[in-house]
Amino acid sequence: MIDIQKSWTQAFADQSESSFADAFADNVVLEASVLVRPIEGRDCVKSIMATASKVYEALTFTHQVESDQQTYLEWDAKAFGGQTLSGVTILTKNPDGLIVHIAIHHRPLSAVLRFSIELRDRLKSKIKLDYFYAGK
Repeated sequence: MIDIQKSWTQAFADQSESSFADAFADNVVLEASVLVRPIEGRDCVKSIMATASKVYEALTFTHQVESDQQTYLEWDAKAFGGQTLSGVTILTKNPDGLIVHIAIHHRPLSAVLRFSIELRDRLKSKIKLDYFYAGK
């Protein structure tokens, strides 16, 4: 069985696609406040997560709660020259212990929109642009 919380936090520290992918089921779904709609599949999700981990200047996981199938992680972060972000991540795993669903809720809205634009710009050659906020 995979230690979901440990593998997730280590993947953020590693900032690599392979670190994230090791914990994902093939059909993993990512829903996030920085995405216009959910995205599915290990390759797409690992690209988004590895790229997002590089946007953060600092990230601290502050609280954790686990049930049989889900892990809830609360966190605080800094990005964009010190702008504060906070959020909650919910990881749902299958019976094999692999992550099948990720829900990431960022706040405040101004940071969410900026983060979405940043991901769109960094991932434009890998992920369709319409998954991200199109405004300025």
